[in-house]
Amino acid sequence: MNIALWIVQGLLAAMYLMAGTMKTFQTAKYKENKMSAWAHDRPTGFLRFIGVSELLGAVGLVVPMIMGILPWLTFLAALGLTIVQLLAILTVHVPRKEYQVVPMNAVLLALALFVAVGRWGTIG
Repeated sequence: MNIALWIVQGLLAAMYLMAGTMKTFQTAKYKENKMSAWAHDRPTGFLRFIGVSELLGAVGLVVPMIMGILPWLTFLAALGLTIVQLLAILTVHVPRKEYQVVPMNAVLLALALFVAVGRWGTIG
């Protein structure tokens, strides 16, 4: 189980590092991308906030466990990313009828939830 959790944590961290980097440092380019139609009418500061949250979540998925310092932060990072995906689905994509991106969000949500449940024992 620990190996599966580490694999999922690594994959999620890579995904969120990539997405967070684009939203944080290449905001204008991200807004113009046809795959991110939801971002066209969002303020730049909002997109950067989401990007920074994703970057911090990616770091939180792996660094605390690797360093052995405050490993319960990995649980919180996974829980936070679960909430990010849930909000993305329910408040952005479904209301805008962007159903083609919901499956990817659902997979990311499920993987983050898997890590949160799997790392629940690190609390305390």
